[in-house]
Amino acid sequence: MASFTNKLSSLFLIPAVILSFLCMAVPSIADLQRLEHAAKADGSLSLLVVGDWGRRGAYNQSKVAFQMGKIGEKLDIDFVISTGDNFYDDGLTGIDDPAFHESFTKIYTAPSLQKQWYHVLGNHDYRGDVEAQLSDYLTKLDNRWICLRSYIVNAEIVEFFFIDTTPFVKKYVTDPEDHVYDWSGVLPRKQYISNLLKDLDLALKQSSAKWKIVVGHHTIRSAGHHGDTQELVSHLLPILQINQVDLYINGHDHCLEHISSPDSPIQFLTSGGGSKAWKGDVNWWNPDQMKFYYDGQGFMSVQIKQTQLDIDFYDIFGNVLHNWTTSKHLHSTM
Repeated sequence: MASFTNKLSSLFLIPAVILSFLCMAVPSIADLQRLEHAAKADGSLSLLVVGDWGRRGAYNQSKVAFQMGKIGEKLDIDFVISTGDNFYDDGLTGIDDPAFHESFTKIYTAPSLQKQWYHVLGNHDYRGDVEAQLSDYLTKLDNRWICLRSYIVNAEIVEFFFIDTTPFVKKYVTDPEDHVYDWSGVLPRKQYISNLLKDLDLALKQSSAKWKIVVGHHTIRSAGHHGDTQELVSHLLPILQINQVDLYINGHDHCLEHISSPDSPIQFLTSGGGSKAWKGDVNWWNPDQMKFYYDGQGFMSVQIKQTQLDIDFYDIFGNVLHNWTTSKHLHSTM
């Protein structure tokens, strides 16, 4: 009997060794959940971007939403991106918080906005129940709602990399003032950040999309109230540069803004004017890089084709305040 047991153990030992070897030999795949969103029949894509909005319609949130509906219909948008701070001042209290209906479902009612909404979390969201915003229950309440910590949306010619930036900011941990942050799911923090950066770097390297766009809540470059987020400048920006990311889109500063990069093709785009704005709150910036700054409410559109990408910023009256276009060759010259 013992002999049979030893032989049986030997039979399972060899595959286990082989499996262990394969696990060491094959590089890990980026641990970012991947979602698919089909482009239009011609391969193009249109979307709107809004951030820092959740105030039950106050501070012109409803007016921004109204114009989003009009522009969304005109552009035949495919989806909406939210750059975070989805619910003020302290996120959601739970999955049954009426703020979800009063600040989201009840506000963005236009037919053109009944598309998928892809969200990232902001620092104000972390002051509430983070798991509530990540819950599938909210998607059952409103099937537009998609919110994960960090993930990828593949839309064929473009890939969007949504990054959870709040854990990067050290002062929320060391000097939270009177606020209480929900760090469940991200501790130990340093390991969480390290893993996220590795996963993002690998995912960007593996991407074959024509356009690469990274979305986070916090600024990398900004002339607004918060200015640059130094932790992102130090840790995230080098990864975006080496992987030739086209756009970094964020909220956090309550303004509309476009800053170009002097040492890479990256454009830094702030769309944080979804509700309360900070009038006159702007710092000096190199005019060669500062393409646009607006200290009021509004939102942004992005239109993408194989060879061209167009950005437009709008105010609460639907006026185009700034536009920018870039292009790429249809086929790589590499």
